[in-house]
Amino acid sequence: MLQNALPDPVQARLADYARLLRIDRPIGSLLLLWPTYWALWLAGDGSPSIANVIIFTLGVFFMRAAGCAINDFADRDWDRHVKRTQDRPLTTGRIQSWEAVVLFLGLCLVSFLMVVLFTNRLTLYLSFGGALLAFIYPFMKRYTHLPQLFLGAAFSWAIPMAWAAQANELSQLTWLLFTANVLWTVAYDTLYAMVDRDDDLKIGIKSTAILFGEADRAIIGILQALVVLILVIVGGQAELGAFWYLGVAVMAGLFAYHQYLARDRAREGCFKAFLNNNWAGFAVFSGLVIDQLL
Repeated sequence: MLQNALPDPVQARLADYARLLRIDRPIGSLLLLWPTYWALWLAGDGSPSIANVIIFTLGVFFMRAAGCAINDFADRDWDRHVKRTQDRPLTTGRIQSWEAVVLFLGLCLVSFLMVVLFTNRLTLYLSFGGALLAFIYPFMKRYTHLPQLFLGAAFSWAIPMAWAAQANELSQLTWLLFTANVLWTVAYDTLYAMVDRDDDLKIGIKSTAILFGEADRAIIGILQALVVLILVIVGGQAELGAFWYLGVAVMAGLFAYHQYLARDRAREGCFKAFLNNNWAGFAVFSGLVIDQLL
């Protein structure tokens, strides 16, 4: 009703902002959300505070949107040369560069205020690292073939923040989860980068998909196996039960499915494999919640 009441130029403008912030594509937010929930539920022994769940759910969506804005700002001159991104509103000029920067800063400020007002000092200190990682990641593809590693650190930084907010301390389990999520992010974002590999080679963008070359699927498989192994170790150290391991087993099965989807390295298969990682994260979270409830 409200959308129909707005003039067409306003509707088009709002649609462009939604595309810039990926509101229309929540997969990245979900991939960030599940590991954050792993940390909250483990740190809270199955009963995290409602306040922390709300804060970190909103924070995930705000910071992912902020990351998308600064990513498109960094890539605005390259995106027009990549088939998947050539119609993004920033690279086509429908949104100006300064608007993306303002949105990035505004969303970071809102997220920071939530941390200041509703969490503790340790979480506040950690938030500066998260903001720095969110800012520098989009520029790393200019300088290194490992931008996916920086994305992994950025996507995983919510884990120590959530753990600190819930437990007011960090533990070995925190960093095991962090490590597992970094490796998982590198694996699925390499699949994502394989979609653009031909275009990236032409314009000089660096990625793990280019670095790994024909060994891409093998290295992704090794990373996936390490993720499963670390999560098994987490289960042992946290004294979790059968449902946790069932969730991890489902993740392992989905990883095998991703290998099948990417077997020919076709754009469609690699992209579908990337998207399916959402269910892998959800499976582990579901196993954790059921295990702690029972």
